Amino acid sequence: MCHYPTTPMAPLSPSQKKVLRARGLILAAALAGAATLAEAVLVSRGAMPIGIIAALALLLGAFLAFVLPERRYRAWGYDVTEDELYVQNGIWLQTLTVVPFGRVQHIDVSQGPIERRYGVGALTLHTAGTRASAVVLPGLDMADAERMRDEIRGKIRQDLM
Repeated sequence: MCHYPTTPMAPLSPSQKKVLRARGLILAAALAGAATLAEAVLVSRGAMPIGIIAALALLLGAFLAFVLPERRYRAWGYDVTEDELYVQNGIWLQTLTVVPFGRVQHIDVSQGPIERRYGVGALTLHTAGTRASAVVLPGLDMADAERMRDEIRGKIRQDLM
């Protein structure tokens, strides 16, 4: 039975902000490279004055690396109850996903290279069904992700007995 949490959702690890910022910087660097190439071609053809594309790329890169990560971080939250996990996310389209532990088939904890650098990982619950059958909760401290995995696995085993 679904009981929506009455307490505020827990935030992700503060280290997740660093992960999001690093990803934003990587994307901004790729954008800067493409903008530099595009501007060089257009300026050499006399199609535009120098600096316009670079200025736009710089603004977009700053947004991707410094503004958007903070907003994305604040958009996430989670809550764990006795028999369910609630995951909330979304800046424009906000989604609340409820995962009953009785539907969980297996659980993964994962880290990419950027997450490993900052000590965070993702908890993924795989459930029965086809729509949203994998629910990912990123940005957890690795110790918390592993603890949650073990606690949920324990609850699943209790339900089977």
